[in-house]
Amino acid sequence: MAGEARRPDPLAERRCGVLLHPTSLPCGDLGDAPRFLEFLAEGRQQVWQVLPLGPTHEDRSPYQCLSSFAGEPRLLNHRLLTEWGWLPLLGAAEQALWRDGRASRVCAAHLTTLRGDEERLGRFHAFYALQAHWLEDYALFRLLRDLQGGRPWWEWPEPLRDRHPSALTEVSDRYSELLEAIAWEQFLFDVQWRTIRDYAAVRGILLFGDLPIFVAHDSAEVWAGRDYFDLDPRGHPRFVAGVPPDAFSETGQRWGNPLYRWERHEADDFRWWVERIRRQLELFDLVRIDHFRGFESCWAIPADAPDARSGEWRKAPGEALFDTLHESYDPLPLVAEDLGIITPEVESLRRRYRLPGMKILQFAFDSDAANPYLPHNHEPCFVVYTGTHDNDTTLGWYRSLDEARRGRVQEYLGYPGEPMPWPMIRAALGSVARLAIVPMQDWLALDGDHRMNVPGTVEGNWRWRMEWSWLPGDLPGRMAGLARLYGR
Repeated sequence: MAGEARRPDPLAERRCGVLLHPTSLPCGDLGDAPRFLEFLAEGRQQVWQVLPLGPTHEDRSPYQCLSSFAGEPRLLNHRLLTEWGWLPLLGAAEQALWRDGRASRVCAAHLTTLRGDEERLGRFHAFYALQAHWLEDYALFRLLRDLQGGRPWWEWPEPLRDRHPSALTEVSDRYSELLEAIAWEQFLFDVQWRTIRDYAAVRGILLFGDLPIFVAHDSAEVWAGRDYFDLDPRGHPRFVAGVPPDAFSETGQRWGNPLYRWERHEADDFRWWVERIRRQLELFDLVRIDHFRGFESCWAIPADAPDARSGEWRKAPGEALFDTLHESYDPLPLVAEDLGIITPEVESLRRRYRLPGMKILQFAFDSDAANPYLPHNHEPCFVVYTGTHDNDTTLGWYRSLDEARRGRVQEYLGYPGEPMPWPMIRAALGSVARLAIVPMQDWLALDGDHRMNVPGTVEGNWRWRMEWSWLPGDLPGRMAGLARLYGR
């Protein structure tokens, strides 16, 4: 096997873990990660699953990021950097900039301090050299977007929009220190995250990431690599991604992401994808790929269509892509998000590469005993969840059910005496699926007011935070007891 060294299989044994995005930690960034990992270890949890870590747009959605490679500046904790001696104590104005995701502006004011340590500067140069294939374009994209008042790249002046070399050189020369500061910002993110990864590894905890199949139109990757995407000469998509009408939506879902020019990706042996996956696996032990079915066929919607009804299925070269990735990774440390209507072709693609699928218990009770989400229909090569970031909390979901459906849930779970969501947590941990993931809201038995995201809406999502005071003193012991009981 060429490429990467063989990695241990994260799903070789039964494990359990918790889904919680770092923005939902009490301080809203990575500063609380060590304490959270200690909590997981005490509760015998072996996996921490997060959402995509990329820099977000104004809506804060981690599934529409400004870059598929970069880290979210808002996750950086400046107090840790001050404790490490990398930054001075920040004033109120600089702290406000930092919280607003403009850490690079603060870094620009302290470049002398950041460069001051020879060992640190050497690490920065090594990071820059390794990540230059995306970092240089990302830094320039973020700088230009800032200079253009936050406008998307296709609305920039033509020389910048179309990357005329003379225009980019002029900007790079004029704002060289700001570009360096953006690179330092990303280096600091990498340092903080790797510190967390080391902290987790010592405690036997795997980090489980998330990668959307498509990237945002307004992103560094689309601006810098237009040849890889189906765009017109002015940078607008010809077709956009989504899903067709179904039982949940009469008009389908129009996501707006540009589609890939797969023939261009195949022509250079999927180099862009190989680099994208490699970066994720520098950060994580295991990665979920959102909308896996798009590797077999994706729903192509004309860009001028108001909704998804006029789309059509367009084939994608999933086998060729995964054959290429398999040359570097065996087994492929990926999880396929295979929810929704999945065809035999998509299922065959997942099984061909031994990729675990997903089972959501909240989906298990709307039909009969053949429902594939019911635990008695699970298989070992799956990840089982009570719910995900797109679902209501399990307590909120249960309270929303009508009497007949609630009765079915109770009957299936054996009329348990424990209150919700504990019977569902037990069902997840008792499943034969090798990995069981429970959202933190469910471990805390929180209601629907604590939901992370409501698909199809844009207001109020991605902002939920927990408080340390919400953790009952006996919770770690209860979590550890259930993990032992179900052999995880």
